[in-house]
Amino acid sequence: MNGPDFVGLIGVVAYLSAYGLLQLGTLKVEDSRYALLNALGALLILYSLLFDFNLASFVTQSAWLILTAIGYIRSHLKRSRAAQS
Repeated sequence: MNGPDFVGLIGVVAYLSAYGLLQLGTLKVEDSRYALLNALGALLILYSLLFDFNLASFVTQSAWLILTAIGYIRSHLKRSRAAQS
């Protein structure tokens, strides 16, 4: 196993950890740690794709990263508005 593959596997662990902790009730979708794990997973897998490119995986990871960022921003804005009330 080379370095980029190892980095990609760490990304998979981040994804599975986020999903597992969500299903176990340890994290909630609104928790910034959930978004962090998802973003980390996407970034690390995208890094590994720089060395062994796969278009379908690249599109999936890019979309996942964008959607995670949108969700995080929306959640952060919602918390900020609630704190101001």
